[in-house]
Amino acid sequence: MILRVLNFVVIGTLVLAAAYVYRIKFDATVQAERLAKLRGEVRHERDDIAALRAEWGQLDNPARIEALAKRYLQLKPIAPTQFDTLDHLPDRPSQADTADNKDSIGGIIENLAEPDITGTIGSIPAAAALPADGLSQAPAPAPPASEAPSPPSGAPR
Repeated sequence: MILRVLNFVVIGTLVLAAAYVYRIKFDATVQAERLAKLRGEVRHERDDIAALRAEWGQLDNPARIEALAKRYLQLKPIAPTQFDTLDHLPDRPSQADTADNKDSIGGIIENLAEPDITGTIGSIPAAAALPADGLSQAPAPAPPASEAPSPPSGAPR
């Protein structure tokens, strides 16, 4: 009698073990299919990236950009008179001005003097302003020394 009960327990254990092994095999098959699908998606994305890089290389070609610029932009060469000297930069604010303000850039902006803009368009006098087509290059004259702000006393440069 004990032998029969032992046989039934062993047979039951074998059936449960077989079911567990089958479940593990089924889960492994599902994971393998999922892995194959992900690898296919990765391969597809890499192909897309390679195609986009090739397209970017074609679009970023300097010869193509130069041809488009010549075709659509009527650019003129830069004249040396279009640049200004460093002498016309505003003076650096004093240490007292920057020490009082926690926001040093905000303090600089608040302490700026209003420029005299009568008769000027941007930094170019109105008489030398660009014509209606906007293509001519007019030189920007330097402002007279009388308009340059005087540096604050004791201000570092």
